[in-house]
Amino acid sequence: MADAVFTRSSATPVKVETAAPVARIAPEGGAKLMDVMGGAARHEIRVHEHGFIALIDAMPRLVPEGQTADMAIVQAARVSYGQGTKRVSEDRGLIRYLLRHRHTTPFEMVEFKFHCAMPIFIARQWIRHRTASVNEYSGRYSVMPDRFYRPSLESVRAQSVTNRQGGEEPINLETAQQFLDYLSRAEALYNEYTRLNEQGVARELARTGLPVSLYTEWYWKCDLHNILRFLSLRMDAHAQKEIRDYAEAMCRLIEPIVPITIEAFRDYELESMRLTRLEIEALREGRARIASDNRREQAEWEAKRAALGLDATRDPRP
Repeated sequence: MADAVFTRSSATPVKVETAAPVARIAPEGGAKLMDVMGGAARHEIRVHEHGFIALIDAMPRLVPEGQTADMAIVQAARVSYGQGTKRVSEDRGLIRYLLRHRHTTPFEMVEFKFHCAMPIFIARQWIRHRTASVNEYSGRYSVMPDRFYRPSLESVRAQSVTNRQGGEEPINLETAQQFLDYLSRAEALYNEYTRLNEQGVARELARTGLPVSLYTEWYWKCDLHNILRFLSLRMDAHAQKEIRDYAEAMCRLIEPIVPITIEAFRDYELESMRLTRLEIEALREGRARIASDNRREQAEWEAKRAALGLDATRDPRP
């Protein structure tokens, strides 16, 4: 029975039970625990000239020796029907089943916290993934750092004729140089920004003239399920190259910690292909075209046929 204490109010003394003692339970079977980050304070990958993404914490941080953070996923999944099987080979099969059939809640039991520095134009795409906890560097309280994103001359891209959101092929070098000159003029505004700060203009106002090529940074914490959603969109070939670089670095950071999950993610989402009803019908009927007059849908279907090794020229039908 818990100890009792007495408190005194303005009237009658009241007897209050103290909380039950904390039970400290050792790992099952006496297994030793290991740090999934190997005792490091951060795992960091540099991105572009001034950017980086660093993994600074994970949950679970400690796992039984010989396991990975994937174990937290199967632990959560098995609570529905008891312990069941516990072999690592069966854990892998369960994780693959969960991901394949979109049973997503167990993946939310693993979390990662990152420290990231990226250009503001990338941050504005990144923040569209609204399921994370984010705390960003504030230009209201601190002077923005003098760091800007600048691509190489060879990596300046021309606007795609099929993708309104992005560019694919390199542009001619003369135009590329004009673009870099334009960035130089935008970066020169930083001198005006610091001068006006020194003259007393509020930092929250002075920053408004800075370009979106300026770097910001934040702490970004997210569960594994929603990180996979982020990666599926931002590692896709249609994503902007600059944010794709960050997504690929993020995947590299978490893969050693949840290797079974990332393997399944690559197999069933990132490197898989989803067919629409119209595409399945076209396959069944041996048609090279789908029953749609939408040019983008047709182009996507042609790309899928090419990936599947189907030769449209063999099909004489429309």
